[in-house]
Amino acid sequence: MRLKTSLLKEPKHKELVSCVGWTTADELYSSSDDHQILKWNLLTNETAQIVRLAEEIYPIDLHWFPKTTGGKKQMQAEIFVLTSTDGKFHLVSKTGRVEKSVEAHRGAVLAGRWNYEGTALVTVGEDGQIKIWSKTGMLRSTMVQQGTPVYSVAWGPDSDKILYTSRKQLIIKPLQPNAKILQWKAHDGVILKVDWNAVNDLILSGGEDCKYKVWDSYGRLLYSAQAHDYPITSVAWAPDGQLFAVGSFNTLRLCDKTGVRNVLNDALDVLEFRDRVIKASLSYGHLVVATSLQCYVYSTKNWNTPLVFDLKEGTVSLILQAERHFLLLDGAGIYLYSYEGRLISSPKFPGMRTDILSSQTVSISNDTIAVRDQADDKVIYLIDALSGKPFSDGKPLVHKIEVMEVALDQFGSPSERKIAIIDKNRDLYITSVRRFGKEQKIIKIGTMVHSIAWNDKINILCGMQNMYFVVWYYPNTIYVDKELLSKTVYEKDASEFGKSPQIVNYVGNQVTVRRADGSLIYTSISPYPAILHEYVSASRWDDAVRLCRFVKTTTPEEEQTMWSCLAAMAIAHKDLMTAEVAYAAIGEIDKVQYINLIKDLPSKESRMAHLLLFTGNTQDAEGTLIQAGLIYQAIQVNINLYNWDRALELAVKYKTHVDTVLAYRKKFLEDFQKEESNKRFLQYAEGVEVNWEKIQAKIEMEFAKERERAATVTISSTGTRSTPLNR
Repeated sequence: MRLKTSLLKEPKHKELVSCVGWTTADELYSSSDDHQILKWNLLTNETAQIVRLAEEIYPIDLHWFPKTTGGKKQMQAEIFVLTSTDGKFHLVSKTGRVEKSVEAHRGAVLAGRWNYEGTALVTVGEDGQIKIWSKTGMLRSTMVQQGTPVYSVAWGPDSDKILYTSRKQLIIKPLQPNAKILQWKAHDGVILKVDWNAVNDLILSGGEDCKYKVWDSYGRLLYSAQAHDYPITSVAWAPDGQLFAVGSFNTLRLCDKTGVRNVLNDALDVLEFRDRVIKASLSYGHLVVATSLQCYVYSTKNWNTPLVFDLKEGTVSLILQAERHFLLLDGAGIYLYSYEGRLISSPKFPGMRTDILSSQTVSISNDTIAVRDQADDKVIYLIDALSGKPFSDGKPLVHKIEVMEVALDQFGSPSERKIAIIDKNRDLYITSVRRFGKEQKIIKIGTMVHSIAWNDKINILCGMQNMYFVVWYYPNTIYVDKELLSKTVYEKDASEFGKSPQIVNYVGNQVTVRRADGSLIYTSISPYPAILHEYVSASRWDDAVRLCRFVKTTTPEEEQTMWSCLAAMAIAHKDLMTAEVAYAAIGEIDKVQYINLIKDLPSKESRMAHLLLFTGNTQDAEGTLIQAGLIYQAIQVNINLYNWDRALELAVKYKTHVDTVLAYRKKFLEDFQKEESNKRFLQYAEGVEVNWEKIQAKIEMEFAKERERAATVTISSTGTRSTPLNR
């Protein structure tokens, strides 16, 4: 992306232009020392004078009222604030009428900014004061009084704090009276301009030291430019937080660029558009381009005949692609389109504000849209992609602390869809999207993670974790055998990516990483785990085993990783034969023995229950046994796990094996030389006789019944016989 500039033969303004403001992607207002406010139309190249200000008004700053407030759409901003050298700010309508002029500061009013909800206005001035006003221009409070001018101010993303300048210092002050103030030295000269982006939560500053710098919201320096020849007088983020512009004397810089080239055959195609290109995205064999009026969808197999449809607004701020469809985000809403240009759905949820959504807070897959709530950062809305409505239970996903990033995996059925979450502590969690009426576990799989991406076709997750680049080859391991998770992870030193790298995408076996200076670096991932995923999804277990044996010729670490992934995959798909081979290959002998025990169980239900126990799902295992009528086994499961109260509760409820529970409890206490203190056990011990011979006989009878029933089911399923076998 490049800046396109043009110079008029006859300038429309006669004096210095001090401030400008966009209403739409194609309409701009400007104000000058010649006392004119002009409206510029970029489509027709027409310029019109809106109003001529009074001679004493010399404008300094201009800011439009926000376009979306409280989730309600406004077609366009109808009013803007104009600050001036006479100590006043002026509320001016779109037609040029000065609705109100307010005496605000002693000396010039250097900046004025609406908050994101449009409920408050902040002004700063030469008198060193910062004042908060209502949207109608009534003074609410004087927040700051200092002895030096405040040259620039910006609202925080949640409109609950402000950022302002004080000589060489930057200061973040919350609106709450007693909240802690954050202050740091940012430049070696007076700071002239700041901007704070609501999407990425990053701060941009420029000053008389001729440098511009990027900071996080904790005051940590992320990037510092080389010194320019002249002071930096203006800085501004693009709304989506991907680019920013920097202005100096006779200089304008845009800090990124992009292009399109076919790397398969090195063919170069020049795509021309009628209107200005605002956003573009290339993935899944399609290029999606949004201009100020239309959307173009190209197939990479044919660049000559794009599919074109009109846009409701020319302010597309985000394009996300999945295999079957793509998502557009603009000032009016969220729209999901097929690659044939058909509108699939337009999701809505309470308090939706599209102006501060980004690729970190929105994610899509073939069947799901995930959106973090702007009002409550702990809430994630999970929406059916085809209908645009929340899933059947209607409940959003709620995390315990604020969520910073969400990412949906791309492969598999909707029932198996997973979402990865990075929270404010930079911990990485994973959970299922579809919960089917029960609470789904949100399990942590990483710490100090600041950027993640799923593979475009296989459910492999990569991320930047502390100072390492990490790949979770099979994240679902955490639900199958959490002890194996560390063995299914690949790590390598991330120093080559520099400070604060961001993962752009993970396509095929290659990950694209953007360094802090904007440059792109590519790193390759082993192809073997992806091949293993493909074999398992096709139930080609013999091929999967052969692949793991082949990898033995590479490195011992990769061999162990492959066998560990296969072990977890086999358990998840209930293939005990393959699981036994894989666990044996990594030396997990105790688990091999348990798998053999499961294989020897007579009934399908008991095998299923013990497989659930293997994966740590005790409650589901118990439910499976009770539903199958295997009450004794359900009781014995709780005895083995020392869940004594639950074991006794089941025995009493189903009126069986109360003596078995009491006997095992008594033996347990004797082994640890303790006396019984549980009132329920003392109560039942008085009326129940414990006889180990009778208990053992009852247990043998239970197993005999199970074997007989299993044999009946087996014969019945073959169609040869439907009566029990003769003993």
